[in-house]
Amino acid sequence: LNVTEEKFVLDTLAGCIEYKSLLDVVVNAFFVRDGRYCLISERNLYIVICYLATFQLEELGLQHFSRIVKSLDTAKMQKFLRFFFNALYLNTWIKDEWSQFYDSLYVKENWIDPLLRWQPKIQQLIEQLTDILSNRTTTVKSSTVTRPKEFNLTVPKPRAIPIPLPIPLPEKRPPVPPSTYKPPKEKKQLEEIKAKNRRKAEVSQQLFLIAITKYLFVPFTGRMRRYKCIITLSQSASCSYQALLFTYLLVLVSYFVFIDNIPIKLNAAAILREGALYQRKMEQELKRIENLLRGARDPSEFLEWQKQMRGKDLEEQLTEIECRRLQGKLSHEEAVLAHQNVSQENKKKADLMREEKAELMHQYAEKRLREQKEMRELVEQVVEGHKNAKQAKIKLQKYKQQIVQEVCEENRELLRQALEEEEEKLRKRYELIQEIRAIESLPSLRHKFVDLTETGGHGLICEMSIVELRERLALLREAQKAAEEEKRDQIIHEKQAKEQLLLDKLDQISLFRAELGRAAALKQEEKKRKSQSGGRPMKDERILNLQKKIVEKTMERKKQAGLL
Repeated sequence: LNVTEEKFVLDTLAGCIEYKSLLDVVVNAFFVRDGRYCLISERNLYIVICYLATFQLEELGLQHFSRIVKSLDTAKMQKFLRFFFNALYLNTWIKDEWSQFYDSLYVKENWIDPLLRWQPKIQQLIEQLTDILSNRTTTVKSSTVTRPKEFNLTVPKPRAIPIPLPIPLPEKRPPVPPSTYKPPKEKKQLEEIKAKNRRKAEVSQQLFLIAITKYLFVPFTGRMRRYKCIITLSQSASCSYQALLFTYLLVLVSYFVFIDNIPIKLNAAAILREGALYQRKMEQELKRIENLLRGARDPSEFLEWQKQMRGKDLEEQLTEIECRRLQGKLSHEEAVLAHQNVSQENKKKADLMREEKAELMHQYAEKRLREQKEMRELVEQVVEGHKNAKQAKIKLQKYKQQIVQEVCEENRELLRQALEEEEEKLRKRYELIQEIRAIESLPSLRHKFVDLTETGGHGLICEMSIVELRERLALLREAQKAAEEEKRDQIIHEKQAKEQLLLDKLDQISLFRAELGRAAALKQEEKKRKSQSGGRPMKDERILNLQKKIVEKTMERKKQAGLL
């Protein structure tokens, strides 16, 4: 189809789907009234003609619409158009059915009135179709007399002895290409890129560990010193995948830099907690002074020794991490060698399996010949068994009929007994209902007079009348209200005392903070005077040995790959 015809077909299909409910009303009524003898398979034809007449007649024009109608079956189109363009149908039930889906005024103005305007011209088209039907001449073919002929039967040929089936031979498989056992060039290139990236990662990791050891544990003595540490850490990040770790460290350090400027709002619990902390510190300081007066030693030397030991422990931990990484790399090289050895063993096993497969195919062919021979003997035995099976089948049928008669008699007896038991139950139930109705029909006293000043008469010690109960409840309410007032006054006094305690604690905390700030400033001045020095120790012997082993294994693996 060209572009115009394709657009017309697609628009018609979309319109038929969109207005399916309206078109179904007309087409269903046509099949019920005038199209009783029309085929259901032609339903879509009538739906398309109804859609074109209702929604596209103004756009198509009468001439184009007439050409479409005349290209179809004349009798069917004449019958459908006469039914659809009936003015009585359009003004009555078609309008009412369409008004159930859309507004009645919209239906009348946009669909019914245009159809009625086109009705005279469509009537002329219907008359043209009627004239074509009336002038159609039917040619009757003269029937010829049937003359019988003899059957040309072929003489059956004698059956030939069936030729035994040939033994199936295994198909020849193409040889395995030599490229299967050779690693591709892309794999070698990827391994070189991996080795290069691994070397870069080792260098960047060593720099990263040195930076952490050198700068992370430096005691920060001021904001400018902290800022210089941040710049040094950011410059030591030589590899892109370390950026996340350094970002975390920068955020952490910057948090420590600017955390002093964040205002903290203290609640009651925080004030009491900080006051208790300063109280404990004061007690510990007093205790330390007392111990010094009694002759105790200053623990500063021990703390310095402890700091040095922790630095050594950190160096040992870093060395242990490097050893584990190199051991993992050595394990990888050994695994690659083991994989190459396994591939050689698998190749040998594959050759053995091919030889075993050929032997098994030969045995399978012999077994199939024996099975065919046994199957022929079994068929002969089954044919003989069918002759004896007919007599056994007749005896079995008679035996089943006898069993069915006995079961039917037993079922009749059980059904009669069940009916008698059910009738007895219904009779007893009816008698019980009559007794209950008789009891319910007796009159009963519905009104009872109550005296609020009398007791219930149950014989209890704590028994009282309703009036006395109300008086006691009123007394209890007054006592409860007095207790609540007393409790409220007590809570107010406790709250005032707690507020005074918090104010005292705040004064004490401000004094302690001022003293601690002065002490921290003196401590920072002392730390500025001290010089710090430290270097990374030489590599451990274990690391050097592991690196040598890795180089040897790598050379061995490359040599094995070249042999393969």
